[in-house]
Amino acid sequence: MQIPYILSAIVFLPIVAGAVLLFLPGKDRKLIYSFAFAVALITFLLSIAVYVFFDVSGPRYQFEEQYAWLPQLGISFHVAVDGITAPLVLLTGVVIFTGVIISQRIDDRPREFFAFLFILASGVFGVFVALDMFALFFFYEIAVFPMYLLIAIWGWKQTREYAAMKLTLYLFIGSVIALVGGLAMYFSSGLGTFDMIALEGANFSPEFQNLWFPFVFFGFAVLGGIFPFHNWSPDGHVAAPTAVSMFHAGVLMKLGAFAALRVGIMLLPIGAQTHMWWIILLTLVNVVYGAFIAMVQTDFKYMIGFSSVSHMGLVAMGFATLNYNGYLGASVQMVSHGVMTALFFAVVGMVYDQAHTREIPKLGGLMKIMPFAGVAFIIGGLVSMGMPGFSGFIAEFPIFMGLWDANYPWIAIIAVVSIAITAAYILRAVGRVFFGELPAELEGHMHDIRPSEKLALGILCVILVGIGIFPGVMLPMVQAGVNHALALLGGG
Repeated sequence: MQIPYILSAIVFLPIVAGAVLLFLPGKDRKLIYSFAFAVALITFLLSIAVYVFFDVSGPRYQFEEQYAWLPQLGISFHVAVDGITAPLVLLTGVVIFTGVIISQRIDDRPREFFAFLFILASGVFGVFVALDMFALFFFYEIAVFPMYLLIAIWGWKQTREYAAMKLTLYLFIGSVIALVGGLAMYFSSGLGTFDMIALEGANFSPEFQNLWFPFVFFGFAVLGGIFPFHNWSPDGHVAAPTAVSMFHAGVLMKLGAFAALRVGIMLLPIGAQTHMWWIILLTLVNVVYGAFIAMVQTDFKYMIGFSSVSHMGLVAMGFATLNYNGYLGASVQMVSHGVMTALFFAVVGMVYDQAHTREIPKLGGLMKIMPFAGVAFIIGGLVSMGMPGFSGFIAEFPIFMGLWDANYPWIAIIAVVSIAITAAYILRAVGRVFFGELPAELEGHMHDIRPSEKLALGILCVILVGIGIFPGVMLPMVQAGVNHALALLGGG
């Protein structure tokens, strides 16, 4: 079932809502939050509709729309979803909805906060559905710009200005490098268009692809947190307010991984095959190094931030295999990791709002006070550890199979070490934060989380468990998208 204009609605509804928010009375917090909740709910429902009505046996791209934007330069508003991007659209809808739910406590300029959050959401949706390379870059920059303001204004006072500027500079420089590669493709193709479907058949020479692939891939992979361009990410996670941390780790980092796949690997497949052997070594550093650094953190949020670097390394590693299992696992991992980190940062934010500390040694016994949050964090931890029955296992196991298929068994063996390290720091955090005795200084200051916050955590937990127990709700769709991507690589 093809629903007309649904992707345009998903892309532009949040940004229009953000503009409307700025005209609402700034002191009426209830009205502002109610409006933001309604917009987030509608966006969430539209993203569900895209996912539910995607026809796995249908054409490669569905819900397609194309309108001339700047035809003199071959630029159009061309959008659609495939089997890889439909789940990412749903992921974005889930994170924006749950992020708005847990942002009821925002009392400093909530009108502007939600406006910038919705602009960010529009940029993310636009990147995931864009089939025009210019439109992809356009929405990519829209997604990056609000992050600076959201962190610099509403973030953690101790580091927010530093983290916001660091994040913006890293991502801006990366996007400029990728843009140079994109312009090289535009002029070299001789087609006079930025349409990526047309560019798939441009038959760029091997020399051209080998030269420009690193520009495009690494320009986008900076946002995906690839080593050694990753250290902006934990600082950004920690300084951001809770909903922005959820969006940052849950969705924004996926933009980098997805764009590196869509523009880099799929348009320059020969270049990908030439360079991936050493890129896969960098992803190994991501996976193992990120896990070890997370292990030694005492700040609850920094631990999750470096854990995110490690798990995003698995996404890049899966794509670097250039084969079916690796692609399948990486595509599912983007969704699994997105929901998992949104859950983690939501729980950490709820703890910090009451305890006013994120230092793990200063916490304890919170399972007695906020049991729902404790169980939710444990579920996220089991996903992070790749336990069977949860989405993390469905995502990570094919990635390791893909490494073996690509004749990198020793990479797989070393990468598996990260699973043991992940189990160690997750179980340590659970034991110290949620079990044991409640510290005396927290007595009387802690209470259970709100019903609305339980709803947000419940939605995220259901997705993580649902994919793990019923992988058929996602795998056939992802398989369809993966098969089309591999066709551009000559079958992988």
